[in-house]
Amino acid sequence: MACETPELRKAFESHLEETKGQVERIERIFEGLDKKPGGMKCKGMEGLLEESEELIQDDPDAAAVLEAGLISSAQRVEHYEIAAYGTAVEWAKVLGRSEAARLLQKTLAEEYQANEGLTRLAAKGINEAAAAGREEAALA
Repeated sequence: MACETPELRKAFESHLEETKGQVERIERIFEGLDKKPGGMKCKGMEGLLEESEELIQDDPDAAAVLEAGLISSAQRVEHYEIAAYGTAVEWAKVLGRSEAARLLQKTLAEEYQANEGLTRLAAKGINEAAAAGREEAALA
């Protein structure tokens, strides 16, 4: 993983595990609908992930700047997911699919928590370290 801060690494790893549970919930929803999840790619999400990859490749040695950028990229992904799950929760309610709405609401809450955790890490010093790293590079 491209980050060195243990708390940030743990946050990313934890959310990856959480995502596996989210996938299981989506599969349960589709089973309840007697449908199979489709393999349609989300071009918006794909673009966000490509931006993250570019960031990692841009300057892999500037750890503090990279970590601040990874947080920014991850938060954009979280916001995208929050919008998608929020919409899906409401659709499930309108369609009378209360179990699906409940499962989707749980995922939505996890996405909000992930975003808030990233904000806390950024404010806890990662952003300041990135700013200091950029200033040092400019002075060199």
